[in-house]
Amino acid sequence: MQATVECVHEDGSLLVLNKPSGLLCVPGRGPDKQDALSARAQALWPDALIVHRLDQPTSGLVLMARGIAMQRALSHAFAERRVHKRYQAVVAGRPQAASYSGDGWSEITLPIAADWERRPLRVVDAARGRPSLTRWRVLARDEASDTTRVELEPVTGRTHQLRVHLAALGHPILGDMLYGDADTQARAARLLLHACTLGFAHPLHGGWCAYTSEPPF
Repeated sequence: MQATVECVHEDGSLLVLNKPSGLLCVPGRGPDKQDALSARAQALWPDALIVHRLDQPTSGLVLMARGIAMQRALSHAFAERRVHKRYQAVVAGRPQAASYSGDGWSEITLPIAADWERRPLRVVDAARGRPSLTRWRVLARDEASDTTRVELEPVTGRTHQLRVHLAALGHPILGDMLYGDADTQARAARLLLHACTLGFAHPLHGGWCAYTSEPPF
């Protein structure tokens, strides 16, 4: 296991790390799944504890707590939606807004449920799905490749929410091996989804903390 970690911020209470695409957030089952961001962080900061996760193919900012008390405080902030997160993605086609939030952003409100027969997949399901809200806006369009760069804000935090919502609109994220068709998968060597902004009130002193990471695509 490589103990290399790109640290964006470090203090006595928390860490902000930049996870590369392809690295697990926490170890999985089996000896081949033990290399993970949390394990690498704990090799450098033994008190580092996971607070939230990114999908393995997603890159970008991850917040970790230092110690149980900070983990509890930060987990509570996530549960109460007091942590501000934004992502960038490159999607197939030209998504058009169908629902506006009134401030220049559009909304996707499709309910998401587990697809138990095809785990770990998730599916839009009006009957069984949990309420899910994603805000999004267009950043740029590439006419030559028929792709669009979008900024995304997951208001709720369902598993695979951004990937499921965009695929449900008919505009899957390039390189998505779970929700994209063969053409979408072949158009990028990795999932083009990056957690680029993270903001929250510091649990120790209450000051607002904001961090950014430029997408590597």
